[in-house]
Amino acid sequence: MRKQALLSVSDKSGIVAFARELVALGYHILSTGGTAKLLAQEGIEVQEVADYTGFPEMLDGRVKTLNPKIHAGILARRPDPEHMKALADHEIDPIDIVVVNLYPFEQTIAKPDCTFEDAIENIDIGGPTMIRAAAKNHESVAVVVDPADYELVAEEIRAEGAVSAKTRFELAKKVFAHTARYDAMITNYLTSLDEEQKPGRFPAVFTRQWEKVQDLRYGENPHQQAAFYREVNVAPGLLAGYEQLQGKELSYNNIADSDAAWECARSFKEPCCVIIKHANPCGVAVGADSAEAYAKAFKTDSKSAFGGIIAFNRIVTRECAELVAHQFAEVIIAPEFAEGAMEIFSQKKNLRLLKMAAGEAANDFDFKRVGGGLLVQTPDTQLCAEDALKCVTERVPTESQLKDLMFAWNVARFVKSNTIVYVRDGMTLGVGAGQMSRVDSARIAAMKAEEAGLSLEGSVAASDAFFPFRDGLDVIVDAGAVAVIQPGGSIRDQEVIDAANERNVAMVLTGERHFRH
Repeated sequence: MRKQALLSVSDKSGIVAFARELVALGYHILSTGGTAKLLAQEGIEVQEVADYTGFPEMLDGRVKTLNPKIHAGILARRPDPEHMKALADHEIDPIDIVVVNLYPFEQTIAKPDCTFEDAIENIDIGGPTMIRAAAKNHESVAVVVDPADYELVAEEIRAEGAVSAKTRFELAKKVFAHTARYDAMITNYLTSLDEEQKPGRFPAVFTRQWEKVQDLRYGENPHQQAAFYREVNVAPGLLAGYEQLQGKELSYNNIADSDAAWECARSFKEPCCVIIKHANPCGVAVGADSAEAYAKAFKTDSKSAFGGIIAFNRIVTRECAELVAHQFAEVIIAPEFAEGAMEIFSQKKNLRLLKMAAGEAANDFDFKRVGGGLLVQTPDTQLCAEDALKCVTERVPTESQLKDLMFAWNVARFVKSNTIVYVRDGMTLGVGAGQMSRVDSARIAAMKAEEAGLSLEGSVAASDAFFPFRDGLDVIVDAGAVAVIQPGGSIRDQEVIDAANERNVAMVLTGERHFRH
């Protein structure tokens, strides 16, 4: 019996070179449609599946490979004499290699003008059937769905005459992950459609796929087990796409805090530094460069910064690294590290350096696990524009105060509720986070500023949600703030506005809230 490989791919990258290699290694090539045409044009000897099966393609190509001569050749167990006799009786050659990737359903539904009919026609049937069959019979068949695996397969055949059992098993696992993701995309799309077949945001059946990056030493606490997973095809700019340049293995808390730091840092247009401790910013600042931003951010709360996570949205220069080297940090994140900075950090062997790829992608959803369920929401990426602010007081913020108010409002998005943030000159002065009472958050933020030796006179303050009573505002003004930004929306808004006028401070409303639980 001759050696056979079946090639039928939507993604044709690398397929010509791979097919040529298989022919040189003694394989007879079966193919369909566009793949067969391409290979023939490149001078590669190929047999159309319809000619091989003796049954023509039909139903506009919907039926091509769904034929016993194809599936028997894939599914026959080579060590089983009865299986091999059945092939011989029906004059069927085994198919030893299956190279298939599926109709581009994901790319199709991503198009703004995608119709329901387009989506349905891009649901592959024959492809998943073949690769699942080949993966099931990986004991005898090598199945390839990723062009990145072509060279590995060719190399093993060149060296050993066949694809190794270990590689066949790894390729089979890849197939089932691939088809699971493919089916999940179809399910998510179809169950999101309304009565007019228009897709909505939340499907009735919601399935996602992540691939494991690593097992972690433990979870939030040593008695908890944990692992880190990355979303398949993670978009550039998101934390899970990091490249670790040095340092020991990341922990569960390192990763969680790094995400909080990076998301905050990259939300600013100016050079920014964010220092995170236990998921909350303990210092955020913008400056002329990373060094100035770090120096300002560190002043906010140098005590809490010990053992923190530091994120920059610009290159970390040697000058910046020299400043950071004086403190103990767990992780430093940046889009780039200068050679001089790497030299300095290399002296701290355990310090983890994460390099981030450029990109402005955001998560499409945020998730929170509850007992037996999952809360799903769109991420909090909305930020009120400066020209959308509504000044409700007699006193109007100055241009510099308005700039600081917008800075404070952005920082507040990344602080656990209830949140109060004091700011002056593009730098946090005090952060109050995660309190059950907004008044307590205001007091804690002022207390942190006092401990750091930072005056709040002339500062501005942000509150992530409305003031239910005037007492929170009074604490902020008593601390020295002269302008406040908050959402508004309380039944006592007028009471709080009157208090602001009484205390002669400016107040602007955003109309949006930024709870972070």
